[in-house]
Amino acid sequence: MTTTVFITGVGRGIGRGLLEAYLARPNHTVIGSVRNSADPKYDELKALPAGEGSKLILVSIESSSLTDPKKAVEEVQAAGVSVIDIVIANAGYAPPTVPAEQVEIKDVVEAFNVNTVGPIVLYQAVRPLLEKSAQPKWLSVSTAAASIDRLDAYNASFVAAYGISKAAQNWFTVGVHSANKSFIVFAIHPGLVQTEMGNAGARSLGLKEAPNTIEESVTKTIDFVEKSTREETSGKFFNVIDGAVIPW
Repeated sequence: MTTTVFITGVGRGIGRGLLEAYLARPNHTVIGSVRNSADPKYDELKALPAGEGSKLILVSIESSSLTDPKKAVEEVQAAGVSVIDIVIANAGYAPPTVPAEQVEIKDVVEAFNVNTVGPIVLYQAVRPLLEKSAQPKWLSVSTAAASIDRLDAYNASFVAAYGISKAAQNWFTVGVHSANKSFIVFAIHPGLVQTEMGNAGARSLGLKEAPNTIEESVTKTIDFVEKSTREETSGKFFNVIDGAVIPW
């Protein structure tokens, strides 16, 4: 039996780490999105080792596009995919780290288009295939900075555009959980990870680099997905590093 996983933003960072980990497993079809799958710089992704019975389908999704997700789903259907079991909405955009009084409105709009509208458009495109799964799972890769309850405690006011857009994504995540009683739908904070985005955030906090490795974040994220249930996981927001529930 094959498990089909759709991961957005696999060109680098956590997305690439997730793609490599799932693809290395046996009997997995991994659908990964990048901005332009025909770009030669993504040839190395196509050459990644695959487990027995596993394969990669690379598709093009520009995260602010209102039409790319539907085209991508049509492409994977043409490749023989009729069911999607897991969707990981990982692609994201983090504008400059400034508070609300300094934020450029264009950055707020761009962050909202990528981090909030993008996952909604993706969900609408993949839902017909996701609902065919015996245990459909949707994971939104969020950030602790999106927690309204902990905004002050996390000193997150300096990431206004990013935090606002991810908080809206969180609302959408709970909305999908509420509307689909057979789905397992949750959001995660993947840690402060050693990616370009994560290291930039760490430096703004006075750290030399982010404390969590990509491997740690990926391993714990996949473990969370595997163990997730409707009763214990769905509709909640977790820090995958320590397993704690983050208040919305």
